[in-house]
Amino acid sequence: MPPLQSAVIVAIPEAEAAVAALRLRLDPAAGWGVPAHVTVLYPFLPPAEIDDRALADVAAAIGGVPAFDVRFERTAWFGEVVLWLAPQPSEPFNELTTEVWQRFPRCPPYGGAHPESIPHLTVGDHAPLTALREADETVTAALPIHARITHARLICGAPEPNSWRTMTEFPLG
Repeated sequence: MPPLQSAVIVAIPEAEAAVAALRLRLDPAAGWGVPAHVTVLYPFLPPAEIDDRALADVAAAIGGVPAFDVRFERTAWFGEVVLWLAPQPSEPFNELTTEVWQRFPRCPPYGGAHPESIPHLTVGDHAPLTALREADETVTAALPIHARITHARLICGAPEPNSWRTMTEFPLG
């Protein structure tokens, strides 16, 4: 199946040891092949519309934000349906989102579904509440997680098992 969607993300490989098994059980995106990450912009352009100009625009947006260090020291929740890790600082992720979205105004974060874009690393999404609470305890015991953010990725795929792939990476400034 050809990719139907794309996203610009910051992968957090340093978090995989703490969250990979939990995400496979509790976050459908993990089964699709999406790594542990903080979203910069999703949904992004349909993959068929991603051309050299779009790639250059994303590269310029990402390259305008300096590389930075981040810590994940606590969990947080969106209601009782999404368990996530809170990045500190969160401002550089907000800056990445703003920079890319300004160049692609027809691609609002999360399709405009939320009034505010909150940087986060999803651990569980719409899984049973008991399982999410257990995951909260498990992942909290593995914190803090530290990472150096030097690149963002363009990924493409479909809501199908193991379909998401990295198309390219963009260095931060």
